[in-house]
Amino acid sequence: MRELLIVVDMQNDFLTGALGTPEGQAVLPGVTALAGDWAGELVFTRDTHTSDYLNTQEGKNLPVVHCVQGTEGWQLAPELDALAKERGCKVFDKPAFGSTQLAHWAAMEHAREPFARISLVGVCTDICVLSNALLLKAALPEVPVRVYGSLCAGVSPASHTRALEAMQVCQVEVV
Repeated sequence: MRELLIVVDMQNDFLTGALGTPEGQAVLPGVTALAGDWAGELVFTRDTHTSDYLNTQEGKNLPVVHCVQGTEGWQLAPELDALAKERGCKVFDKPAFGSTQLAHWAAMEHAREPFARISLVGVCTDICVLSNALLLKAALPEVPVRVYGSLCAGVSPASHTRALEAMQVCQVEVV
């Protein structure tokens, strides 16, 4: 059986741009190394907004324009973008925290050829990593879902830790 690695939202705006954090920048080398060495299926997600972001529900609650489709901030980190292109990886553009499209695709792929495990890395642990891990666990309850805690970064170190704890309660393995 195959294994799936999902690299969540490792985009310029979450690393060095509008919502960048030192913690996000710090996990980039490890995420890049793991993804580069990954022998199984590899996919990426991209937080994707339009120019009217501030008029959306998310934009009203987080009034920081970020990851607007087509901008430099929306792009994956250069080293991950090169890897995705080199390997012809699927990239899921998602307008919300979690991607129902990703969960649906994973369920369809699992039915075709089962996954032994689904792993996630990326940012933000407490928003998009958490949302996608739980969507995948709901879509495929018998498939082990694992999050590499040291290769994720949250909005803050405290919220990162709380998110990892919450995922464990939901039967997501944190390593």
